[in-house]
Amino acid sequence: MSSTTNPSTHHTSTIGAIGAPSRRNTELALLVFAVLIPVFAYANVGLAINDEVPAGLLSYGFGLGLLAGVGHLVVRKFAPYADPLLLPLATLLNGLGLVAIWRLDQSGRLQSSKLFVEAAPRQLMYSALGVALFVAVLVFLRDHRVLQRYTYISMAGALVLLLLPLVPGLGHDNFGAKIWIKIPGLGTLQPGEFAKIVLAVFFAGYLMVKRDALALASRRFMGLYLPRGRDLGPIIVVWIISILILVFETDLGTSLLFFGMFVIMLYVATERTSWIVFGLLMSAAGAVGVASFESHVQQRVQAWLDPMHEYELSRQGIFGHTEQSMQALWAFGSGGTLGSGWGQGHSDLIGFAANSDFILATFGEELGLAGLMALLLLYALIVERGVRTALAARDPFGKLLAIGLSGAFALQVFVVAGGVMSLIPLTGMTMPFLAYGGSSVIANWALIGILLRISDTARRPAPAAPASPDAEMTQVVRP
Repeated sequence: MSSTTNPSTHHTSTIGAIGAPSRRNTELALLVFAVLIPVFAYANVGLAINDEVPAGLLSYGFGLGLLAGVGHLVVRKFAPYADPLLLPLATLLNGLGLVAIWRLDQSGRLQSSKLFVEAAPRQLMYSALGVALFVAVLVFLRDHRVLQRYTYISMAGALVLLLLPLVPGLGHDNFGAKIWIKIPGLGTLQPGEFAKIVLAVFFAGYLMVKRDALALASRRFMGLYLPRGRDLGPIIVVWIISILILVFETDLGTSLLFFGMFVIMLYVATERTSWIVFGLLMSAAGAVGVASFESHVQQRVQAWLDPMHEYELSRQGIFGHTEQSMQALWAFGSGGTLGSGWGQGHSDLIGFAANSDFILATFGEELGLAGLMALLLLYALIVERGVRTALAARDPFGKLLAIGLSGAFALQVFVVAGGVMSLIPLTGMTMPFLAYGGSSVIANWALIGILLRISDTARRPAPAAPASPDAEMTQVVRP
């Protein structure tokens, strides 16, 4: 008796059965550089200002390394297949921001100001809270699709967050913008930073259900498919909310961010270019309309159109005018191509906003055009990895949520960098991870955590399909 094997019944290997590399060791190697680069910059600042290595160099390096190490261990444990670049990129930006804030803290000119508060220790504490929230997102949010259940609850929560600064006794008016709330013992909080994440959840859940209806077109005009009248409702509602934020809170940045994020997600969900055109037209109409009667917005537009005139009026002591835009442009100009070097610039002339709204001017002056482009490239890489995560996501909700969070992040970088460089009017928002501000750094660490969770789900190998009965080894008995 002899036995033979049927060739057609052999098991076949699949990619899902083999599994994808987790890339956690790659992430760890990148994190080493993400910690060493800010430590090197910290030492450079100390040598430039005081001709000696800063006394807190080791403690700063240990603290940043500890935060990065905790984040890495949590990702390795709870999101082993997540994108390997997002955490190192966020750590590097956060570390460089701490260095720039500490550098500005050493300025005698700022220390003599009545508004001076030593910001670097507070920012380090906020960074630790941000990493803690990042850890909480990865530990407790095991599946991002759970968020879809809270679509309309997210809408209500976002509206509450946006309305909090208008509550008497709770809201805090700071230099014309009503976007902060006072928390006893903790200072001020900017709810809009957290509202962008909550709104992204609502938009993703809503558009996943309504995308087919929103993609329908009634007629074509000049190459564009025009949406039906009844389908314009959602975008009109969001547009009205954005205008109300601009009117009552005089916050141009948040208004542009929310409306822009919705239009981006709407375009991705429907693949209709007409939504982009309508969104641009409506945002332009709203901004122009509000600027025609809102004095705070008018001042920002005037500072954008003629910063030198604003500078001269400010020097004359005329209330309501600022020299910050012109000082920022001078900082960029004096930096040249390679910059003046860490700690050797004069961006502290910008004043109290040097470590928040205008911190990009410090990098532009001390690192030059080359350093500034490298910095913007880091932001572009975060956006690119977020978009890659959206493309790889296996469910429509995850795709829309990832593209919404990436789009919001990209828009915030654009409106802040554009305002500081006088490409667009100033918005008053903070540069993610770089600028001083607890709400911003905490919210953006949560944003990175959600993107890593979606990325882990997208890159996780699919379980191998069970073998069929025909795939078993059989013996054929011959006489």
